[in-house]
Amino acid sequence: MKIWYGNDMKKNTSMPNNKKQKRNKRISPGLTFLLTLSLVLGIGLAAMLVYSEHADKAVINSGDWREDIVETIGYKNDNAFDSSQETNSKEPAEKDSSRYGAILSDKEYMESNHIYEKPNKTEGIVTLGFAGDILFDDEYAVMANLLRRGGSMENGISESLLSKMQDMDIMMINNEFPYTDRGTPTQDKMFTFRADPSTVNYLDDMGVDIVSVANNHIFDFGEMGLLDTLSILEEKGMPYVGAGRNLEEAMAPVYFISGDIKIAVVSATQIERLDNPDTRGATENTAGVFRCWNPEKLYEVVARAKEDSDFVIVYIHWGTENVAEPDWAQLDQAPKLAEAGADLIIGDHPHCLQGIQYFGKVPVIYSLGNFWFNSKTVDTCLIQVDISEKGIESLQFIPAIQEGCRTDFANGEEKERIISYMNSISYSVTIDSEGFVMPE
Repeated sequence: MKIWYGNDMKKNTSMPNNKKQKRNKRISPGLTFLLTLSLVLGIGLAAMLVYSEHADKAVINSGDWREDIVETIGYKNDNAFDSSQETNSKEPAEKDSSRYGAILSDKEYMESNHIYEKPNKTEGIVTLGFAGDILFDDEYAVMANLLRRGGSMENGISESLLSKMQDMDIMMINNEFPYTDRGTPTQDKMFTFRADPSTVNYLDDMGVDIVSVANNHIFDFGEMGLLDTLSILEEKGMPYVGAGRNLEEAMAPVYFISGDIKIAVVSATQIERLDNPDTRGATENTAGVFRCWNPEKLYEVVARAKEDSDFVIVYIHWGTENVAEPDWAQLDQAPKLAEAGADLIIGDHPHCLQGIQYFGKVPVIYSLGNFWFNSKTVDTCLIQVDISEKGIESLQFIPAIQEGCRTDFANGEEKERIISYMNSISYSVTIDSEGFVMPE
């Protein structure tokens, strides 16, 4: 058989050149499959990215992103905490079984928002204690006598009563004076008080955890005396409410987290009931007390505190001195404070006991009276309130007597007398022989 050599007459055992070139341009089946697969995967990835972007926007628009972020970083179950904060840790924050565990681990946040941790002694219960006016001014009888007796607080308040106060999970009193050795006394004011700054340490002996400075004597030595007081209390680490370097500070609640319950404390004063009182009200730019003679701002603060906490205490300076019956302003504001969100209302200023009344489930103790304040013999009390996550579990009026510049429990017939008297001046409540209060 003869073989065709082409025009150049060279021997060629392969196909002609034009057929060879065509075959070289063809793509193998394997390569075709790989290119097709790559194309499909690319289109799929792009589609997933587009879907993910739209899905993220949908979640954000729906509002569910707050819960997702809160769950991720661990700040859960607290409407006061800004859930948009980022954690500094590269790993998600370890979750705490308690509702407020994440807040308690964020000390910077707690400090900037006036939140304090207080352990509770009884599982599921937080015990709150309240007493009335105290005075550490050594130019007046009660403190002068304490110093003559050696200066130990047991010589002013009985050891058993101090032990009871120290046993409260959170104990609050009215700090009816400034801590200062400077300033000028208010002109033409009958009584002006101030105490040596070192006396702030007596608060520890009394088991005090927070003081109200919303009263008509905190400004007795002017702005300088008030500012010294705030600084002394801050240096001591003692929370205070009811006054500040400006109105925002004066209105600010203090919060405690105890037994997985977040408790807000708000304090304000109606006294004095004048347009230009000796005790200056705080403004946006000046120091003073949180005044509530015009109470709208107080109602607003209470309502906001209720949104940010489980239980709201209002400790208020009101009433008429040495009058056992609440006056019209107390009776007007009390139900409105309850409506605004207060869970417990504690009053002082009259220097004597006033009755107890409920508005719905909210008890109002109109006046605690003097606690350790002067040389007079007066009936006084401790108030103990046990709360749980459900609210108030019990309210106890614990009778006491201030006599001879010393305060002690009332016992026997004196205890019976004071409880009987409180029943007679209270409104639709029954106080039993141990002082437990129940609405009728």
